[in-house]
Amino acid sequence: MRSACCAARPRPRPADRAVLAALSAALPRLRWPVFFVQPKTLLRWHRELVARQWTYPTTTSPGRPPTAQVVRQLVHRFATENPEWEYRRIHGELLGLGHRVAPSTVWQILPRAGFDPAPRRAALTWREFLTAQATTIIACDFFTIDTVFLRRLYVLSFIELGSRTVHLAGITAHPTGSWVTQQAHNLLMDLAIGSIGCVS
Repeated sequence: MRSACCAARPRPRPADRAVLAALSAALPRLRWPVFFVQPKTLLRWHRELVARQWTYPTTTSPGRPPTAQVVRQLVHRFATENPEWEYRRIHGELLGLGHRVAPSTVWQILPRAGFDPAPRRAALTWREFLTAQATTIIACDFFTIDTVFLRRLYVLSFIELGSRTVHLAGITAHPTGSWVTQQAHNLLMDLAIGSIGCVS
C-alpha cells in the first residue's frame, strides 16, 4: 500500500492551469507561495495559453509565393530599355500586360538586378533626406499585449525620429481610425505646449 508521502505529482488540466494563472493575477505576489507550482510555471502556462489563442491554422505553405520568371525578365527589360522609369511606372506596365504583382515586388527585383528602383533626379539620397528632416518627423505603430484572461489590447506608440523619444499614446481593445486620429491630435497638442514652455 502506497504511503501518503509518495502521492503522485498533480497534473493540472488546461482548465486548471487557466484558473491558477487567473488567480495569480488577482493575488499579490507575497501570496504566491500558496500555489503548488513555481511563479515561472504560472507565467509559462500563460504564455502557452496566449500562443494557442492567437495561432491560426494555415492551409497553404508559409511565406510569399515566388515571383514568376517571366515577370522578373520583364522588369529587367523595362529597366534596361527605359532607365528613366521608376518602379511604379514599371509596375503599371506589368499590370497592363496582365501580370498582377505588388509594387513592392518590383521594388525588390530592381536592386537585386543592379537597378535603382527610383532613378535619382537630385543629389540628395533618401538617407540624407531623412537625416535632414528627422527633427520634424514622428512615426507611429501598434504593439499588442495579452491579459491573463487572453484579452488582446493594442498600444499606440509614437517616436520622434530626431531624438528617438517614445510616447505611449493610449491603449484600447478596439482601435479605430477616429481613435488614432484623436490620440495623434492629443500628442501634437502636448508637444506644442511643451515647446512653448521650453521657449518661455
